[in-house]
Amino acid sequence: MYTPDLYKNENRDDIHVFLQENSFGILINQTQGKLTATHIPLELETDKEGNSILYGHLSKENPQWKGFTENDEILAVFSGPHSYISSSWYDHENVPTWNYIAVHVYGRIKIVEGEAVVESLKKLVDKYEKASKNPVRVEDLSKETMMQASGVVAFEIEITEIQATKKLSQNRDDKNYQNIISELEKTKENQAVAMANEMKKCPR
Repeated sequence: MYTPDLYKNENRDDIHVFLQENSFGILINQTQGKLTATHIPLELETDKEGNSILYGHLSKENPQWKGFTENDEILAVFSGPHSYISSSWYDHENVPTWNYIAVHVYGRIKIVEGEAVVESLKKLVDKYEKASKNPVRVEDLSKETMMQASGVVAFEIEITEIQATKKLSQNRDDKNYQNIISELEKTKENQAVAMANEMKKCPR
């Protein structure tokens, strides 16, 4: 991912929080000589050796997983808030642009089997059922329902490289920076307001 130095995010803790909060990503690999992508939750975790990994699963009906053994290199793409930035918000003439946050994770993928599949599903369900009034637990599901687990391919991704971009108008002076935040908030659009909130957190 091309990122000018001004917009590079190299804060490991910040990137990890972003991945945990924006875990619905795009898994990209090559299957039978063709690029393939699937939109799925990819959860960040630390393995027993202390390495950062991503884990997830695909339906066995999705042919993408067949490429994991042919070529274990993958790319996972994660996106955060983004918004159009009008140059009419500056106190000088310039061109419009787009602010955004994105993380690209490169790694090597391997299929996991047996109890590891159920554990992977359990961790995923537990995370997203936290806020439920009557949370579902994998342990409480019937054997008949859990037979559906045989229809998934679970995997782990050993992370080899992370590239992170935070383009938040860092090249603007304080006056224009604050005006961009104000104009984003005025739009009342979800992505624009989320971008304004991110800009407020960005060190100046």
